[in-house]
Amino acid sequence: MNRIHFEDRVSLDVKTLKVVHKILVENPEIKDIFESSETYLEARMKLRQWLLDYLNEHQHALNFYLKKARGMNALKRISWRDYAAIRLMDYLDNDGQSFVDPNRKNKRIVSKPIKNLWLAIHYGKGSASIDFFIDLLYLFRQLNGKLSRRIPKKEHIRKWMDNHPSGLDEEFLKVREQNKERILRVIIKKLDNGTLKSSRFQFKPGISDEEKYTTALAWWNDYRFHLSFAIRTPEDLNEMLDYSLREDTLKVLKKAQNKGIPIFVNPHYLSLISVDTKPGMTGADRALRDYILPNKELIQEFGNIHAWEKEDEIKPGEPNAAGWILPPYSNVHRRYPEVAIFIPDTVGRACGGLCVSCQRMYDFQSGRFNFNLTRLTPKISWPEKMKLLLEYWENDPQLRDILITGGDALMNTDRSMRQILEEVYQMALRKKKANLKRPDGKKYAEIIRIRLGTRLPVYLPQRITPELAQILAEFKEKAAKIGVKQFVIQTHIQSAMEITPLVKQGIERLNAAGWIVTNQLVFTAASSRRGHTAKLRKVLNDIGIVPYYTFSVKGFMENYYNFATNERSVQERVEEKYIGAIPKNYLSRTKRFFENADHMTETLQKCRDKTDIPFLSTDRSVLNMPGVGKSMSYRTIGITDDGRRILEFEHDQTRAHSPIVETMGNVVIIESKSINSYLKQMEELGEDINEYKTIWGYSASETEERMPFYRYPEYDFRITHELKNFMPEPSMMLSDKMISIN
Repeated sequence: MNRIHFEDRVSLDVKTLKVVHKILVENPEIKDIFESSETYLEARMKLRQWLLDYLNEHQHALNFYLKKARGMNALKRISWRDYAAIRLMDYLDNDGQSFVDPNRKNKRIVSKPIKNLWLAIHYGKGSASIDFFIDLLYLFRQLNGKLSRRIPKKEHIRKWMDNHPSGLDEEFLKVREQNKERILRVIIKKLDNGTLKSSRFQFKPGISDEEKYTTALAWWNDYRFHLSFAIRTPEDLNEMLDYSLREDTLKVLKKAQNKGIPIFVNPHYLSLISVDTKPGMTGADRALRDYILPNKELIQEFGNIHAWEKEDEIKPGEPNAAGWILPPYSNVHRRYPEVAIFIPDTVGRACGGLCVSCQRMYDFQSGRFNFNLTRLTPKISWPEKMKLLLEYWENDPQLRDILITGGDALMNTDRSMRQILEEVYQMALRKKKANLKRPDGKKYAEIIRIRLGTRLPVYLPQRITPELAQILAEFKEKAAKIGVKQFVIQTHIQSAMEITPLVKQGIERLNAAGWIVTNQLVFTAASSRRGHTAKLRKVLNDIGIVPYYTFSVKGFMENYYNFATNERSVQERVEEKYIGAIPKNYLSRTKRFFENADHMTETLQKCRDKTDIPFLSTDRSVLNMPGVGKSMSYRTIGITDDGRRILEFEHDQTRAHSPIVETMGNVVIIESKSINSYLKQMEELGEDINEYKTIWGYSASETEERMPFYRYPEYDFRITHELKNFMPEPSMMLSDKMISIN
């Protein structure tokens, strides 16, 4: 008999044993294999042969399992039952493997699904939880046909979408006007009693209460007002929300404050939060609340948070995890050959609010990021430092795309924005001129895409002033003349409830300036509800925004609460996003989007009308891997005793990567919560979890291809294949010099 470890001697509870019994009743072949096996090793051998018999009769599934067939087309050829057979084979191939689990303080965990099931059947014992066995139950139901997959019809998806209101709906416009008045009256009271002070926003002596309100109402249109009076304490937050916060929420907020987690919610964004719980309004703002209110897991982990993306851990003079040598000062981040991120030393290092799932929470933890905006005023030395930093793009043969972010690019003052864009222009011009001296085939990639990363269109839409739009328009006109072709405002909108008339006006100004606005959604638990993301895409299109990415929540236990499993992301892609698929014969026309940025709302509406789709599903559903790159190409290779799936990700085959991926291999990620835990959370949010049943079956995925208009335009010359600023792994070295990729 197998040696029984201490943890495997624990008796399973009655509820768990009932699930095991269901597995046996519903699957006679499995019952026979396991009950006739004297050891779990024997069960493993018999199960493998049984599955191989199945795969040998299903060639597409066999090819996919053996990785002879890859990509989206190969995935579409396998059946729903094939998914299950392939997952079981992957479980067998990795049975007994141990993995480091960052969600559990880097503890090593072992995937042992076969042993767990064998122990449960023979002894009613083991270390596996009910979540583990429920996952197995649905795996076998998928294999035996009891769990089928029916893609919801368009009408059903539209009903899901209708469950999620928009901030442009009439009833919410009225509610938010009431919220604004309440918040302003509290601010007026605090200015009067001296609790709040501001050198910029002061009342004239002797004016009446109503005159004060009229004055404050005008201040509301000034983005500096919202930064000056942002809420920073639990008590003030509760008062501004009409004392509507529950006691348990207040306790969490106070614990977060004591732990050093900043609270920073500006009055505009706070006015989007409802304080009433009327039918139809309850839960409508949940995605907003969950994005700004800390949770217990974040509080527990704060102080021990590590960078999810390893290339963000930079040591002077050493390559990052992607192999790139970067300038000092932590102003430049890079994963890919063609693009790097630029973070200026300005107020742009700050944000208009704190997102509790922020990828840079470890920077808040270290004190590098905070909301002391006066300390972020550029120093005298910054202009010279900026020129030196931008030489990184100028002298790199492959860089053609600069993403200016932070923090938040639009937090920069108009003066800083002009200065930054002017230096980027001069850098791009010098790079273009230097190319005149280089022969064809040896030329460097010139700057063709400039992006500004921001959440201010929803956090602080008052920032998008006519003056800012004019700065952007003038820059675009000038930069376009030297070959820059794509000007992008890359925003980050979580919910249709964040979109207000002010947001709509701001996007119109950005589009009129000739900049296309794209959106990156973080697929949190609240935003992963059926129909929520589809509704967001539609409302984004309505106001002239093009969806760009739908990101799985990254991070470890600190983001446990907001994490929606990758299986749900794939389910959403397959079962909801599909109704926005642009027909293949229309795809090439999307390349003209950049030419029509100043009429984006009309362009998107025309596209929807001609193709008869409710929205454009131009976003790719991906995970930012903790290695290098974005991907949703994964296989489920294991499962923990508490039911959390172990996913092995391959790199996105549709785009260029750092050569480091050739030696680093696949990336294994252990999800922070089980699917059963996720579904319980959905139930607590008021969802009917029967609508989510097929989530159990999405155990493999492939990355979607990029839309044509998101690809880099071709040059009318040939560029070099040379790489600079790259230091390969020793095994990749061709010589002592930097590697050149052909």
